[in-house]
Amino acid sequence: MKAIEITKAGEMQVVEREMPGPASGEILLKLKYVGFCGSDLSTYLGKNALVQYPRIPGHEISAVIEKIGTHVPDSFTIGMAVTVVPYTNCGQCTSCKKKRFNACRYNETLGVQRDGAMAEYIVVPWQKVLMDKALSNIKLALVEPLTVGFHAIDKGKVTDVDILMVLGCGMIGSGAIVRAKLRGATVIAVDIDDSKLDIAKKLGATYTINSKDQDLHAELEKITLGHGPTAVIEAAGNPITYKAAIEEVAFAGRVVCIGYAGSDIAFTTKLWVQKELEIMGSRNANPSDFEAVIKYLKSSQVDESILISKTVSPEEAPEAMKKWSEAPGEIMKILVKF
Repeated sequence: MKAIEITKAGEMQVVEREMPGPASGEILLKLKYVGFCGSDLSTYLGKNALVQYPRIPGHEISAVIEKIGTHVPDSFTIGMAVTVVPYTNCGQCTSCKKKRFNACRYNETLGVQRDGAMAEYIVVPWQKVLMDKALSNIKLALVEPLTVGFHAIDKGKVTDVDILMVLGCGMIGSGAIVRAKLRGATVIAVDIDDSKLDIAKKLGATYTINSKDQDLHAELEKITLGHGPTAVIEAAGNPITYKAAIEEVAFAGRVVCIGYAGSDIAFTTKLWVQKELEIMGSRNANPSDFEAVIKYLKSSQVDESILISKTVSPEEAPEAMKKWSEAPGEIMKILVKF
């Protein structure tokens, strides 16, 4: 079968891999669309410390059931359109015992610690397969990337009384904007790309700030009447935005960090104590987040095509990844169609 492989940092190619078959409790999926994630870009750039090469990337999945192994519930049938929860969980570590399976100590995400879904076929345990007849193949591929932002909003306990600032309006930030809007929060979207800010507005952001062209602090002072946002989602993974999150959040505020910064960051610890901040990490997503995203995509009037920068064939994927690596801020989502 055809697969896309990151052979080493800066090198991607289409290769032939052996066709997998489902064992007991497994389902063979034929891929329709797979999205490139920011973690895949990091792998391509050689910045993902969790990856060993060569690696097949991809965990944002739209597929149909091709074949079903033994000991799989009858509710799964051949030809059914599905998506996949791409994380593993051991069930025994402290996170799993608290039912925070998204933060399993021994998690292996498709395309990161193990080969992913950028191939014509993939085998997965039936417990990780999610189905919904109401979602198109395109929407199924958008489920997982949106769940990460949904989970961050849940982690930050954002409600209708909050003024939330989202730093970074890519797919992860977009998910956070959508979830916060659904909960009735006032959302301030911050990015350095106007096209992403336009999308943020369509997704429900009340205010947008281009922090490259505008004074972030001055704009926030006007919007929040000098108080600062009550909660902040850091979804850019940049030392500058990490610092901005701590400096701009209101007293007694919450900061939820999703992005991985490329270097260590020095904070003014005085602000942590004086503001009595809650600073927390947010990783992956839980089953409830997948359910929430699927419900949103089924009912939303927003055209999901605004989230997709381009759709390419497997043969076009290496060039698309190269261009994304050269101008990462200009791309929202690249889908590969199999």
